[in-house]
Amino acid sequence: MSGISKAEEVLLEQIRSGDQHAWEQLVTRYRGRLLSFARAKLGQRADAEDIIQDTFIAFLTGLSSFRADAGIETYLFTILRRKIINSYRSAHSKHICLLQDVYQRTQRTIGDSDAFSAMPSDEMTASFYARKDEQNELLRSTLSEALTVLVDNYKSTLNFRDMQIVELLFYCQFSNKDVARIVEINERNIAVIKHRCLKQVRDHAASSKLNVTQETQLEDLLTQVWEAGRLSCPKRSTIGAYMLGTLDGNWHDYVKFHLNKLGCHFCRANLTDLQEQTAEDKSQHLQKRIMESTIGFLHKPR
Repeated sequence: MSGISKAEEVLLEQIRSGDQHAWEQLVTRYRGRLLSFARAKLGQRADAEDIIQDTFIAFLTGLSSFRADAGIETYLFTILRRKIINSYRSAHSKHICLLQDVYQRTQRTIGDSDAFSAMPSDEMTASFYARKDEQNELLRSTLSEALTVLVDNYKSTLNFRDMQIVELLFYCQFSNKDVARIVEINERNIAVIKHRCLKQVRDHAASSKLNVTQETQLEDLLTQVWEAGRLSCPKRSTIGAYMLGTLDGNWHDYVKFHLNKLGCHFCRANLTDLQEQTAEDKSQHLQKRIMESTIGFLHKPR
């Protein structure tokens, strides 16, 4: 998923200036997919609607701190997921994918934990934390750039096999053994692909004069960065094309994996919303056809 678009920038500026129509436009655009996600997590529609309302309120009240390194949809999903986790703290509620339910993984979550966080001590000053936050932000940005290059290369070369593997390793944080079982590839080959990916990320960080010394720290950071940017999630338009059956074979197979096997809850929410919109459009179209074709048969009052 890319950062904020020019159209979104304009929309946000209108909302910041108090434009009610712009705010209504944003709510209409994202309400359905957020509701689908919340209902999948909470079950009850009333609970889902309450938490969606809270999410949009939080979006407005926190708009001054919104950064343009992520799109509006990603930011809204992040707020929503935090609220769901806070209201229903269970391992399942933290999962980003259906596969994590199967493999019973406990994931770190944005807002739940932060690999950069540390307990403060009396000796640590405000300036220390200011420098630390600045370094951490630079490191996150650099890792995001490295992963974006990696994912874009997979897409441009249609190397969806390796993208699926890296997605399972870092987006879901599965072990090499679990990934090998899921994609039915030798575990040694998984290790080679993982090593190649980590080397590329380290080289990119080194070129920016940054260094990540601990392997576990790097993998944790990659998971956080991947989830925050939803780097491998297909665009909503791509999901729509998949729903309509108009995607090319390689892309169709990858999106099918991402939606159905990996089971990304964010993208499944988008798919559900698109399906419901399509059903609603068809219903309205049928209503219009019926009215147009039957109106002449109505008995006029005498």
